[in-house]
Amino acid sequence: MPADPSFTIARRRAVMAGLGGALGASVHNLRFARAQQVSSGRSIRLVVPYPAGGAVDLVGRLFSERMEPLLGQQVVVDNRSGGAGIVGADYVAKARPDGTTLGVIGMTTLCAYKALYSRLPFDPDSDFAPICQLSAGTVVCAVNKQAAARHGWPDFRTLITWARDNPEGLRFGTAGVGSTAHLTMAAVQKASGVRALHVTYRGAAPAVADLQAGTIDMMFELTPALMPLINQGEVTALAVGSARPVALLPAIPGMLNFADLGLGALDIRAWEALMAPAATAPELIRQLHAAALQAGNDPRLGERMREVGFTAEPSTTPSALADKIKHETPIWRQLVEASGAKLD
Repeated sequence: MPADPSFTIARRRAVMAGLGGALGASVHNLRFARAQQVSSGRSIRLVVPYPAGGAVDLVGRLFSERMEPLLGQQVVVDNRSGGAGIVGADYVAKARPDGTTLGVIGMTTLCAYKALYSRLPFDPDSDFAPICQLSAGTVVCAVNKQAAARHGWPDFRTLITWARDNPEGLRFGTAGVGSTAHLTMAAVQKASGVRALHVTYRGAAPAVADLQAGTIDMMFELTPALMPLINQGEVTALAVGSARPVALLPAIPGMLNFADLGLGALDIRAWEALMAPAATAPELIRQLHAAALQAGNDPRLGERMREVGFTAEPSTTPSALADKIKHETPIWRQLVEASGAKLD
């Protein structure tokens, strides 16, 4: 029996409509996939403004590993150290705004450097496009075990008292002038009346190595850089820079414990952020933020960060990070002024 012509036509239309819908969906998916290609297949350079092995480097590498599959592109960490993060930050600020060069920039660079330096090769307020906060943590004060035994420093209070009685007898190291560690120690010195000898390094890793070797006596540094040696018993933790103890070191006192030494107002909380050159297109910023947000919410990354004393704290939107920078800049300006530090 011959088929009903009207039924055949209707069926053909249905089939063609289905094919058209499938084809349309494929085209849409292809366009979506292409939209996720931030740099058209080129690798992304993630600039870490400090040497390999430090806390900021760890944050950059953890996020780069998890962002690669989300972006479908290679993310290569590029350590460009020098000038307490200025060299690397300047490289990012002056890079082409095409999504191929990003930076892991710290809150001191973004919020404190305009108050600390009379001249900078970039403007922290206008030369970067905020993408996403990556991490948060505090600093820990650690001492060389042999130096502590030799001078009798069983705790932070004794260390400060000894340093006050022995001007420039205490040698402390930092990742550079203007770093979080330097501003922390400068504030401690100003508040407590301590005069110590400052030894600067091109990043945290060489400073930590010299702390272990005894070339310097003590240092404040971000927890990821010091926790391996603390856990191994190679150096001794005496205090954290936050007001209260942190979960990773619950028995180590915070600054509120030393209010009688003038340190009760200190509450150092460090964070790092993913930044792009200022003229980067909003669509690229949104794509990069989505990848960083998803990476930061990965439980495996969160666990790895907690192991070393940091937390993954991705900002909900790029504008939320911009608001954070705006809010904290006057706070860090006051800290710089209190420390008395000023650089050309």
